[in-house]
Amino acid sequence: MEDAYAKSVAEVLEAFGVDRTKGLSDWQVEQHARLYGKNVLPQEESTPFSKLVLKQFDDLLVKILIAAAVISFLLARMNGETGLSAFLEPSVIFMILAANAAVGVITETNAEKALEELRAYQADIATVLRNGCFCILPATELVPGDIVEVGVGCKVPADMRMVEMLSHQLRVDQAILTGESCSVAKELDSTSAMNAVYQDKTNILFSGTVVVAGRARAVVIGVGSNTAMGSIRDAMLRTEDEATPLKKKLDEFGTFLAKVIAGICVLVWVVNIGHFRDPSHGGFVRGAIHYFKVAVALAVAAIPEGLPAVVTTCLALGTKRMARLNAIVRSLPSVETLGCTTVICSDKTGTLTTNMMSVSKVCVVRSVHQRPMTDEYSISGTTFAPEGFIYDAGGLQLEFPPQSPCLLHLAMCSALCNESTLQFNPDKKCYEKIGESTEVALRVLVEKVGLPGFDSMPSALNMLTKHERASYCNRYWENQLRKISILEFSRDRKMMSVLCSRKQQEIMFSKGAPESIMARCTHILCNQDGSSVPLTMDIRNELEARFQSFAGKDTLRCLALALKRMPAGQQSISYADEANLTFIGLVGMLDPPREEVRDAIHSCMSAGIRVIVVTGDNKSTAESLCRQIGAFEHLDEFAGYSYTASEFEGLPPLERTNALQRMVLFSRVEPSHKKMLVEALQTHNEVVAMTGDGVNDAPALKKADIGIAMGSGTAVAKSASDMVLADDNFATIVAAVAEGRAIYNNTKQFIRYMISSNIGEVVCIFVAAVLGMPDTLIPVQLLWVNLVTDGLPATAIGFNKPDGNIMTVKPRKVNEAVVSGWLFFRYLVIGAYVGLATIAGFVWWFVYSENGPGLPYSELVNFDSCSTRQTSYPCSIFEDRHPSTVSMTVLVVVEMFNALNNLSENQSLLVIHPWSNLWLVGSIILTMLLHVAVLYIEPLAALFSVSPLSWAEWKIVLYLSFPVILIDEVLKLFSRSPRGRRFPLRLWRRDILPKESRDN
Repeated sequence: MEDAYAKSVAEVLEAFGVDRTKGLSDWQVEQHARLYGKNVLPQEESTPFSKLVLKQFDDLLVKILIAAAVISFLLARMNGETGLSAFLEPSVIFMILAANAAVGVITETNAEKALEELRAYQADIATVLRNGCFCILPATELVPGDIVEVGVGCKVPADMRMVEMLSHQLRVDQAILTGESCSVAKELDSTSAMNAVYQDKTNILFSGTVVVAGRARAVVIGVGSNTAMGSIRDAMLRTEDEATPLKKKLDEFGTFLAKVIAGICVLVWVVNIGHFRDPSHGGFVRGAIHYFKVAVALAVAAIPEGLPAVVTTCLALGTKRMARLNAIVRSLPSVETLGCTTVICSDKTGTLTTNMMSVSKVCVVRSVHQRPMTDEYSISGTTFAPEGFIYDAGGLQLEFPPQSPCLLHLAMCSALCNESTLQFNPDKKCYEKIGESTEVALRVLVEKVGLPGFDSMPSALNMLTKHERASYCNRYWENQLRKISILEFSRDRKMMSVLCSRKQQEIMFSKGAPESIMARCTHILCNQDGSSVPLTMDIRNELEARFQSFAGKDTLRCLALALKRMPAGQQSISYADEANLTFIGLVGMLDPPREEVRDAIHSCMSAGIRVIVVTGDNKSTAESLCRQIGAFEHLDEFAGYSYTASEFEGLPPLERTNALQRMVLFSRVEPSHKKMLVEALQTHNEVVAMTGDGVNDAPALKKADIGIAMGSGTAVAKSASDMVLADDNFATIVAAVAEGRAIYNNTKQFIRYMISSNIGEVVCIFVAAVLGMPDTLIPVQLLWVNLVTDGLPATAIGFNKPDGNIMTVKPRKVNEAVVSGWLFFRYLVIGAYVGLATIAGFVWWFVYSENGPGLPYSELVNFDSCSTRQTSYPCSIFEDRHPSTVSMTVLVVVEMFNALNNLSENQSLLVIHPWSNLWLVGSIILTMLLHVAVLYIEPLAALFSVSPLSWAEWKIVLYLSFPVILIDEVLKLFSRSPRGRRFPLRLWRRDILPKESRDN
């Protein structure tokens, strides 16, 4: 029943055919169960494991690799190879793919846990009226039309319409659903609000929320999926995970690379059709197979097999650094997404604020004979911890607050006129509340005021254990003044009173709304001397002005406190006794902003990141917070920057677009609005981070490019998020953004390094095939270079130090290519040199080496006709392992020098020295040791078809490898000069980049 909030109690009961005094009959329960279903959130079918695994292989590069592995195995078998040599290359490829698939499956499995966590917020049992009797039933058996009774501490078992109030008031904490910082008073009257959001439905109790005060009866109007919790679940199910910007770019580049690879492979095969009949192959078919094998080797060379593993490793290293910053990353790709975040949509309650109501100001009357008549105190401390100090109007700390009569009586009244509990939780190591936040705030105030008559009181309290300290002063007053009678809070009086007795003296303490208390006061307590004087019109006006300032300008939640001396021996109080009160003081409280948030907001602004505060609270309260944290610091007027959800929805399309570009505050929202905001920003090409801690935040957290949950938040929010802030600190996000930017920069560097290396391998194989030379490198050698000798330095590049100005530059554009036109040109030049140097080493051994055969170049490029011609050398010379060993070593060493080039994108090695990244230096040393082991340990040498090198061969390797540093230094010089870059950019951008990048 969707519009139950707008209908009267009688209309709702009639709609379900239920008698409020008897409840449903057994027959009606069966009928309603068939009609409306069970009160459970349906179990969502999880994706079959096999489907998850297959999904990881749905990538063009991966498919090419699989095809290459299968073909390599078949060709090896056709050539008569058996044992390890036939299985080695396919096995290595499949092991890489299996490792990458495992990471993907684990990530996607985690994403489904949020739906499971949502069920934890369903109540277990409910007190239900059926067949005229109350009984306790499992909450899953509730059906629409059931009459349910709820009281303090009850978790609401379904969406229900209030039908009867059994106490003076009913208050519900629905922060997990709406994000409101205070509990909400519920009522019986119907609501006529247009476009009513959850906050407007004051006669509805929502499933999963908790009753914090009072008792009431309500009729069930929605169960299972038809509840507020059910709508959140549906929103999460409709939300599809978006690929991260880096993943999109890598996929885009991978598709482009796959097409190029396929084209080159076909080209190599076609170009060599004329050589299929060469006698060395033993026939046309065998020749075709040989060059097909060359094409497969080319595919293996071109595909950076180690790239996914290196990206994963680098992101994992980033997550470890982030964990030290209290940012726990649940999804590896989200580490990089932080670097291009342009908008942070931050939940207010619990994220920007502490979500712990705290007294921040107190106003008392000092004296009626002096001006100003009032004293104003400010109180430090923003949590439930009894830690903080009291300061006077001049900013001086009060050494002994209980020496001030009004503060002393405020503490007494706050401790006694109170039904909440403050306790220390040793597991969470924090102070927690039981009951109303406003009442707990008063208990904390009592602890900060301290006790009278003890000069050593502040230090004495600090000697207590945290468990004892939680309510030490409160317990003192409760022991000193025994409670006799209580008048509970009621909506018509807007106050509560308690009668206490001490040494045969009876005192009544009252607290409530300032207008209600002041209307019943005839005297005031003076802070100067503790005297009680009549409340004059001047004093009343002064107090009224202070109240308006607290509630208006400071948007504080205000309470007034008063007392009255009662006749000795009186044992009870009535409403009539709540007259002729003596005013003690006015307290103003709020959910305070976190101390570090202001600096974090400024850091976001300087980094080009916009912060939008999103809250379920009312507009004025939220605007006050935005002023305090600096979000409105640059604004004189809030119009155009602050919107409620209903105001935003009412805007025409063009104005809504303008509002999205300027918005700073989005208030009075419910879960669907948060998700709507994220989607709207994403359609304007914004990269959105969403923070939150409640169940209500889960759909938006899942939809955002990066969802950030609070460590103290709900399990649902954490499961739906990509990252969790262990310290609930908004400032941690700023540190995480800086880390994300550094990780992306390093990721770009090692991607470019691997691409330039692979370009070199492609150039080597392609040029050798076109020139008609023997195989320079075999597939297993290429795999070794791609996985080990490329992989280790590439991973170490992830440890490059971040630039000093990393948080003063604007976020990169989401459609920025990982390898732009100019950089692609740069690495094409480097790759071409790597490939040509590798071929040069091969040619050198055959033509110039003292240990080589000293062949003319023409003989080398016509090796395949050796058996049909009369030659001065044996044809078996072309099967010697030395030339491919020299080529492989040149390839390894030149890539080590190229790794040093990638310490910085544009800075010279003379500025950024190799030892600035000792991990890279260590990885280069380890790589060379591994390569030497392959060359000089016989079983490994046989496996990779290599042989030991002489000193002369090592020297030529170094001569051919080192120039790569000189070439890149020249290219970096051009990069640092905009004029030098202009021509290459015009020349290459449109031709080299994949179409998808150009369209963006």
